[in-house]
Amino acid sequence: MHVNYAPMGIFKTAIFGCIFCCCSASIAWAQEAAETPPPATEGETVASTLQTRQADGVSEMLSYALKLIGVNYKYGGTKPTTGFDCSGFVSHVFHQVAGLSLPHNALAISRQGKRISMNELQPGDLVFFNTLRRSFSHVGIYIGNNRFVHAPSSGGGVEVVSLQDSYWVKHFNGARRLLTFQLPAGLASE
Repeated sequence: MHVNYAPMGIFKTAIFGCIFCCCSASIAWAQEAAETPPPATEGETVASTLQTRQADGVSEMLSYALKLIGVNYKYGGTKPTTGFDCSGFVSHVFHQVAGLSLPHNALAISRQGKRISMNELQPGDLVFFNTLRRSFSHVGIYIGNNRFVHAPSSGGGVEVVSLQDSYWVKHFNGARRLLTFQLPAGLASE
């Protein structure tokens, strides 16, 4: 009697193929699950929304500030129609875009917000300089890429300059961050 083992070989191949496909699918599913981040908590969602709003707000503020390039310098000036001094420019921009009322004095503005180091600078932060032989006598708005926009105290008008220019490096006093969004108290602990 002759037994034909060929059908049994086909059966084994079919079983092995099913097992291999199922295992491969399980491995792929497990890898996909490992790569998919867990759903955000309510606090994380709010934080992400606030970061987006802050980025949008900073972008709007910088756009507005840059539209003022060329506005003449005027000591004590607070309006684009009549001219700006440095603190008048910064106060005007922050008031128009962020609704913040800042003092009209660079030294007084330097006491607002959070002190940050130069390597922490982000667009929208304030940069301060000693330009009148006294600390914090000049202020500008950092726009990124080591540049800031300001109303210089002599000649011309509102302009963008490099923080790496030797004059500004030598006279740099510090930086402050005014625009920060925080989680509401109830969500901060979740």
